[in-house]
Amino acid sequence: MIDEEALQLAVTAARVADAHHATDVVVLHVGDVLALTEYFVIVEASNKRLVNAVVDEVEAQLKVLVDRAPIRVEGMRENQWVLIDYGDVIVHVFLSEIRNFYEIERLYTDVPKIDWHVAPADG
Repeated sequence: MIDEEALQLAVTAARVADAHHATDVVVLHVGDVLALTEYFVIVEASNKRLVNAVVDEVEAQLKVLVDRAPIRVEGMRENQWVLIDYGDVIVHVFLSEIRNFYEIERLYTDVPKIDWHVAPADG
């Protein structure tokens, strides 16, 4: 069963990150294999300053566009892998080399990948 509100949040986060120069944006529906959340949004940035800027923009825009603030944000001190936790959606903003090292998507090859370019983002 698709949680439309969570899907809207994930797609909106992906689009905001993409518009703010994040690359290799992926949205995974992990809810059927991971009890703690419905969607992962995984993006990367080429440097620590851009990681920080993408995180700030995602937080600000999701507050405005879908009236959601994160439950918590982890990793801001290092700006290498920042996790923005919205409960039903977790946004991972990686520094490029850290994403390549952890290969988080490899753990979830069996889950549906959402085409955030065409998925509805307005409930």
